[in-house]
Amino acid sequence: MVWMLIAFLIVFGALIKWGFPAITGMVDKRKEFIDKSLESAKEANARLAGIQQECEALLKETRAERTRILNDAAARRDDIIAEARQKAEEEGAKAIAEAREKILLEKEEAIRGIRRQVAEISVDIAEKVIMSELSGSGSQQELVDRLIDDVKISRS
Repeated sequence: MVWMLIAFLIVFGALIKWGFPAITGMVDKRKEFIDKSLESAKEANARLAGIQQECEALLKETRAERTRILNDAAARRDDIIAEARQKAEEEGAKAIAEAREKILLEKEEAIRGIRRQVAEISVDIAEKVIMSELSGSGSQQELVDRLIDDVKISRS
């Protein structure tokens, strides 16, 4: 039993001198590795949270920009429609004014033409009436005297 105790003490001494420091060193190294991994995971989570906040801010900014662009496009569309409407109204008014002017000119020309025709017909009728009334030379002289008197009265 003594020899077993001596052998045990030699093995236990060798374990204390070389075995336990190697085991505790590996445990410490493993603990440091786990601590570094946990620290890296915490940093990664913090970066991920920061990236998520940046993404949310960027998404919010993008939505605001999209809304602004859509509002600008709608305003521009309304301006273009208003300009087109105004231009169409101006062109329509111009076309109507030109048509009215053309109608007025044609109406005046038609009235002149009718007056010309009425004057020609009146002259023809007057000529025929005078010819029939002035068939004698006495009536012709009497008509000439009356016309001269009328001209003298209208001039004075």
